[in-house]
Amino acid sequence: MSTHWIIFLGILCLLAGCTDGASKRFFTDFLQDLPTPGTGGPTFDTTIGTNITGLVGKTVKLTCRVKNLGNRTVSWVRHRDIHLLTVGRYTYTSDQRFEAMHSPHAEDWTLRIRYAQRKDSGIYECQISTTPPIGHSVYLNIVEPVTDIIGGPELHINRGSTINLTCIVKFAPEPPPTVIWSHNREIINFDSPRGGISLVTEKGVLTTSRLLVQKAITQDSGLYTCTPSNANPTSVRVHIVDGEHPAAMHTGNNGNSTASQPPVLLPLVLLTCSTLMLLQLVASCSTLVPATPPGCRTVQQASTFAEEKAMGQRSNRNCQDLQELEESQDLRRRGVERSAVPGT
Repeated sequence: MSTHWIIFLGILCLLAGCTDGASKRFFTDFLQDLPTPGTGGPTFDTTIGTNITGLVGKTVKLTCRVKNLGNRTVSWVRHRDIHLLTVGRYTYTSDQRFEAMHSPHAEDWTLRIRYAQRKDSGIYECQISTTPPIGHSVYLNIVEPVTDIIGGPELHINRGSTINLTCIVKFAPEPPPTVIWSHNREIINFDSPRGGISLVTEKGVLTTSRLLVQKAITQDSGLYTCTPSNANPTSVRVHIVDGEHPAAMHTGNNGNSTASQPPVLLPLVLLTCSTLMLLQLVASCSTLVPATPPGCRTVQQASTFAEEKAMGQRSNRNCQDLQELEESQDLRRRGVERSAVPGT
């Protein structure tokens, strides 16, 4: 049956007195959805964004706008597993996070995803039930913003210096409308009698929020928390100390406090000194033992200068005694030889 015949029958029904309210709404909706003659088939409005970024745990909506839909239907399909999610106003998935949204006579067909997860990222296609079907793809990227305070999770600040805490928010689909700072779980009051507290926030691809607390005192110690309105909060614990604190980072404004670095040169200095002392000891030991007469053993490998000197002196005395003994034996032997010769 052609479209013209359907229109004709609908008009006849209305003229014949089809006064039932439901019937009137049906025919009104039906005639509303029929394509206007001369306008062609259904088309997608390509001015609607095709790259959507959503936040983990939040609600995200994918929308396609169809003109001249007529009596066709619109479906949403997930490419990852070729899963049919919605047809018209009905949802065809057991995942209750997905829902079809459409207002009568409207051109927008929306897929709503509640409590979005990272796994929901991917391509979704809005399809029209023409022959063959035509589709319009939308890419969804679910991100989880990261909030970080530079130098955390613990900072040691010199008393009297400026506390400089910088909070960075990245991977957010848009800059956070607000960034709230709290101290020990109480929102910081910038108009408090303490004074000297200021906040500087710069929004962009990376949003930075800098908290400055001048002339730090002991009461400024504690837990500082940065809470962006569209991202998870993060905290840092600040310790106010007197003077330098070993292995602790000190941050401040315009160099009011500096970072304390470990003594990197100390091991090198100790190694150099040890090497020089060893070389000096070896050079001293090489000149410890004086020359000894032939046939005497020299004293070697003395552990200290005093020991080697003493051993050298004892060795010299032993050598002299040995020489005197050899000389006396030689004289005695010569005397025996003379007495053995006749006529001597």
